[in-house]
Formats: sequence, C-alpha cells, structure tokens
Amino acid sequence: MSGERGTIYVEDAEVISHIAHPASQFVLRLHAPRCAASALPGSFVHVRCDPALPMRRPYSIMRANPREGWIELLYKIVGAGSRALSQRRSRERVNVMGPIGHPFETTRSRPRPLLIGGGVGIPPMIFLAERLAAEPGWQPLVLMGSEVPFPFALERGAMPVPGMPETATAAIGLLEEWRVPSRLASGAGQRDCYRGFVTDLARAWLATLDERSRSEVEIYACGPMAMLAATARLAREFDLPCQVALEELMACATGGCAGCAVRVQTPDGPAMKKVCVEGPVFDAAQVF
Repeated sequence: MSGERGTIYVEDAEVISHIAHPASQFVLRLHAPRCAASALPGSFVHVRCDPALPMRRPYSIMRANPREGWIELLYKIVGAGSRALSQRRSRERVNVMGPIGHPFETTRSRPRPLLIGGGVGIPPMIFLAERLAAEPGWQPLVLMGSEVPFPFALERGAMPVPGMPETATAAIGLLEEWRVPSRLASGAGQRDCYRGFVTDLARAWLATLDERSRSEVEIYACGPMAMLAATARLAREFDLPCQVALEELMACATGGCAGCAVRVQTPDGPAMKKVCVEGPVFDAAQVF
C-alpha cells in the first residue's frame, strides 16, 4: 500500500539489507522508491518500527538511490522503537513516511563545504557528501566524530588534506571511493583518529586557511546539541555561514502536534519553529 500527503509519501518498504555494527549500530536499506525519488540531504523519514508500537520514530536519511529506489538509514538502539526495528529482517516490510523536512541548501559561491557530523548526526553528512561528489566544482571535506566505533570500513586517508593535524589520518572508506576527503575524531582513543572533539579538529584545519580559501567555506553540521552549539561558535569565530540539522523527539512529524518546536531568532524577533517541517535544517545563527 502507499499513500500521499503532498510530497510526503507513505510506503510499505521492503527490507533489502540490515547490517549490524559495533555499539548497537545498524545500517538499514529499504526499497522505498517514492521516498528515494525526492529525498534530499537533510531530509528524514518517520518509521513505524513495529506494528505493536503506535508511535513512529524519526531517522535521518543517510543515502538515497532514485534509480534503484532505495534509501539507507543509520541508527543506534536507544529504546523500544529502535530495538524493535533492529529485529527486522530481509524481505520483511517496514512502513515509512517521507521524505520530510527542509534540506541543506548549498551555495556555489562557497565551493569548499565543510561537513561536520557527530554520532547519530553522521547520516545527513554522508548523504550531502555523496550528492556533492556527483556534481563538478565542489571541494568538500568531511569531518566525523564518535565516541563509539564508526559504523563504516575505515582506512588511511589517501587524499592529502593540507593543514590537517598529523594525528588525524583515518578516513571513511566509502568517502574515499567517492573521492571525498575525510578525517575522524574521537575522545575514546580510536586508532588514527584525532583525539578530541570533532569541532576542535575543524578549528585546527580552518586556522591554517588563508583569507581567500576561508571565504570559500560554508559549514554544514548535524549531531548532538552540544556539538552543534560548538559548531555555531566555530562559525562565528571564523565568520562563516553555517547550517545545522536539528534532531528532536517527534510525534506526528507533519507539523500538526508542535511537539518538536524550538526557539529561533527571526528578523521579527524570537519565534517557535517546528523542526519537522520548518527544519530540520536551520541557519546556525538563528538557533544558537
């Protein structure tokens, strides 16, 4: 079955693959052709994790292939919903509603996007990196931070990143395939990763850029609220535009319940905005 609400579709998506990673992390690939056809970096889906659970859960889209009709989600078990979802097997059906939300907006005058992802905020950065890699003219750099093992095959970064601390040599294999340089940070002492916060790694790199190079950078970020606040401070420090994708608890995900509303600054003063439909991507200066 499938239904439609504007450009938000409801699909009984078939599980194509469901791969477990350390620290209760999973990558779920679903055949959801309508969602895949219109998904954009920053958008998400609202998932019915199990027929016995009435409330859906929001998950950022990590990848989408319109031609083959699939989307991928990266999630971590944190409660009953994600635990139930982790039990779904190939060929089973998972009801998804999406794509939902206002995506990231890239600017050609800023051809050096700096993508910063932390923990469960990694998926939108992978999605954005893949789309940028498919278009000529972009020079993205992806920085990821995690306190648990990264749910990707890692390798030593083959593409040099001038100005990057020598201790940061680990890269995500998938991004290497796309010819997108990446470097990783972790306070847990993961091998070949920068030891510390991913925002500190970003600051160390930005500080090495000359004025002209820095004027070509725009920051895109998703992760825990504390990380996003630190990213907003970093953007102010270097006078850079910055977009952040917020993650909030949601009931309806269509703007009806206002349970995900956050306070933002607008030209007319403070206002409450719904993360599900007016976000999840916002200008960092409006939120922090």
